[in-house]
Amino acid sequence: MKVFPEISVPLLWAMAGIFVLLLLASATTITLVRLRPERDFTELSQRVRSWWVMASVFAVAIGLDRRLSFFFLGFVSFLALKEFLSLIPTRRADRRVLFWAYLAIPVQFFWASQAWYGMFIIFIPVYLFLLLPMRMILVGETEGFLKAVGTVHWGVMTTVFCLSHLAYLLILDSARTPAGGAGLLLFVVFLTQFNDVAQYISGKLLGRRKVIPKVSPNKTVEGLLGGVVTTLGLSVLIAPFLTPLYRHESLAAGLIISFGGFVGDVVMSAVKRDLGIKHSGSILPGHGGILDRVDSLTFTAPLFFHYIYYLHY
Repeated sequence: MKVFPEISVPLLWAMAGIFVLLLLASATTITLVRLRPERDFTELSQRVRSWWVMASVFAVAIGLDRRLSFFFLGFVSFLALKEFLSLIPTRRADRRVLFWAYLAIPVQFFWASQAWYGMFIIFIPVYLFLLLPMRMILVGETEGFLKAVGTVHWGVMTTVFCLSHLAYLLILDSARTPAGGAGLLLFVVFLTQFNDVAQYISGKLLGRRKVIPKVSPNKTVEGLLGGVVTTLGLSVLIAPFLTPLYRHESLAAGLIISFGGFVGDVVMSAVKRDLGIKHSGSILPGHGGILDRVDSLTFTAPLFFHYIYYLHY
């Protein structure tokens, strides 16, 4: 296995830029701790350390080998689905049905790895969606059937089907894609995560008016706009190095990612609020669970994929 065969020069510079940002974040955190010892910056420190781990693992996963990249993304999808199903009570009768939900992960990512767009796009929303309720009916339990099938359907749709679009981005390549499919993947993941951070910081500093107080009390109009403006600027700035998008197309991509990320975040917030929990897990110190980190990507990944696929592929 060759070392970093997938990393082009633009992709290498983009990754270097991310780690420079992390160095600045670490330096800022250390400075705040020393200047304001009376304040508790534990959560901030945990968040920054977790970002270091996530960025490092992500860089290795997309840099070493494409097979490793697919395995990594499939594993993230598995963790997200597992976390989702562990949060929402399922019927004892449906335990065998969940096997088919998990089995959909390697099958769906296989279609992506083979660039079989036809099967990739219909396997889950058509075949699996018809198979799961049929398998539930064979169990012979009708009580709670609608809730059970809806739970499994929604979980597979968001954590498997939507996230699998990240994997398909890896094989989208053309002469006009400066950093290859890995550049497209880095583009949407980085902008999505940075949009979350920008909305959080803008909301903390400038937030006054609530957007959806009953769903996510911390989300403000100012935070949303701050994220949109920042994401638009970054999209225009880095799109020429990582994507085949023209300037006006990169503006639209920034809007899709910023608003799509916001919707994905608040939708998952609605799920957690319905369950009476704040975080989906504790695997990522300072962040929560896997779902807390990929909630925005469940919307931005398919939206960005189909946008760029329509325009350039």
